[in-house]
Amino acid sequence: MDIDASKTELVNNLIRTRRSVFQQQYSGERVDDAIVAQMLENARWAPTHKLTEPWQFIVFTGDGLRKLGEQQAAVYKRVTEANGSFKEERYQNLLTKTVLSSHIIAVGMKRDEKKSVPELEELGAVFCAVQNMYLTAAAYGIGCYLSSGGVTYFEEAKELFGLDKDDKLLGFLHIGIPKTQVPDSKRKPIEDKAVWVR
Repeated sequence: MDIDASKTELVNNLIRTRRSVFQQQYSGERVDDAIVAQMLENARWAPTHKLTEPWQFIVFTGDGLRKLGEQQAAVYKRVTEANGSFKEERYQNLLTKTVLSSHIIAVGMKRDEKKSVPELEELGAVFCAVQNMYLTAAAYGIGCYLSSGGVTYFEEAKELFGLDKDDKLLGFLHIGIPKTQVPDSKRKPIEDKAVWVR
């Protein structure tokens, strides 16, 4: 088997240096739409059982970020006031913090109409697609992170993102240009997590 050492080292390095980069680490500069489009293009090449391609993405940028904040805050307020868990600070954060990102991608999982693939496998496919976006962002020197906060797990939020009852809203991929070099991260040795059986 021929192995292209330059390709393997490039992939290995990209995976090792990928980081979650959060809103407070963004410079405020806009990411080129073409880079976000490439992230989405690479997302669609994720593994997907029976080619169901269950991912659904909605990209917010420019004034769309403000609209996203208003929509999330309104859903949060309606749901939490009804159940007595409303927090003003959380409401204000949802309303205003979206504009700290250059782009935000709402990440959904659309169920296959025939439901011939188990939901867990569909979720796995979407998260593989998100990892493809993470790696693409890292290759371009762009920061991103997947947030499952806000209204992610509110059933009432699904309609905002074109999702039906059996679908899932999985989170929001925030994208921005880092202010500074992203710090190193640490992982436990793989020997702590993997067993070989020969």
